[in-house]
Amino acid sequence: MLPKSLPTEGAQAQAGQAQKMEIVGRLTGGIVHDFNNILTVITGTIDILAEAVADRPELAAVAGLIAEAASRGANLTAHLLTFARAQPSHPRDVDVNKLVTEAARLLRPTLGEQIEIETILAPGVAAAVVDPHQLMTLILNLAILARDAMPDGGKLILETENVPAENIGETDDHVRIGVSASCYGIFVDYQDRAFVDLGMVQDCVRQSNGQIKVSCEAGRGTKVDMYFLRAAARSTIEPASKAPAEGGDEAILIVEDDVLVRKYVVTQVQSLGYRTLAAGNASEALKIIDASEAIDLLFTDVMMPGPINGRQLAIEALHRRPTLKVLYTSGYAENALLQEMRLDADALLLAKPYRKVDLAKMIRTALAA
Repeated sequence: MLPKSLPTEGAQAQAGQAQKMEIVGRLTGGIVHDFNNILTVITGTIDILAEAVADRPELAAVAGLIAEAASRGANLTAHLLTFARAQPSHPRDVDVNKLVTEAARLLRPTLGEQIEIETILAPGVAAAVVDPHQLMTLILNLAILARDAMPDGGKLILETENVPAENIGETDDHVRIGVSASCYGIFVDYQDRAFVDLGMVQDCVRQSNGQIKVSCEAGRGTKVDMYFLRAAARSTIEPASKAPAEGGDEAILIVEDDVLVRKYVVTQVQSLGYRTLAAGNASEALKIIDASEAIDLLFTDVMMPGPINGRQLAIEALHRRPTLKVLYTSGYAENALLQEMRLDADALLLAKPYRKVDLAKMIRTALAA
């Protein structure tokens, strides 16, 4: 198990690492915000193209490949935000065998040829209740830590299994995800860093109501076992809806500083039947609000250049039009928005990138609020 207290040098290293991680987190958040804007346009326009070439199999296949690549890009940005600790934990039912297989695929080019990766996935492993992006990041962090402790090469083992409650002294069944390395002991030459990195892993596991056990023995290797609650027998995961996106005829003011995203959103919202007005910043939006006769919904990016951000715009807009509905969007991390932008906890937020069906659903939800 992890020691309850850190030695002085370890504590200093942890403080320095935490400071560096805060800087990396802020830089990562900004980069991911811009990348998510790009992905929003790519993801949405591919949906449009896919509909247009549905009767041409060869082109439909190409559109499908682009859509899959965009989806993987969106997953990577989510992993980056989690790595930077800028993403809130959202535990849900997760197929851990599938996730571990994906982790192994991502790790092979990262760890290099000198590290052998073996997956031991028990058949019939139940879904675990955990944030999938957070779990992926935990596995990747542990694997990289193990790689650095094996400069001459070695083996990394990723494994899963169902664990009955009585085996770990709990009242509920769990799923175990194990990460073990054949190094001679991470704590030997990487003691300070191990305290820092494994401490962060421990914190993240606890955020998902999980448990962690670390065993490290010089000459035999290091093993980290993470235990997460087993999902209910009847999974709460629902398949993606194939129902057509629902639209309306209300008037929507779209406020987005990125020109490409703004053009894309206007096109998509108009295709759903809505009347649209558009602005590139809060000042332009307020002029439209003062001049226009009818606006039912303000759909605004939270992070915008200038003295007025999306939250402040919404406050001012509601002063002028108390019945106006508000829907926020952002490619930035949700918890950072809640804290730094001081959004209300019940504020409606559509995270970028999003698909047309997600946009349509959130617009109807906002209008009905």
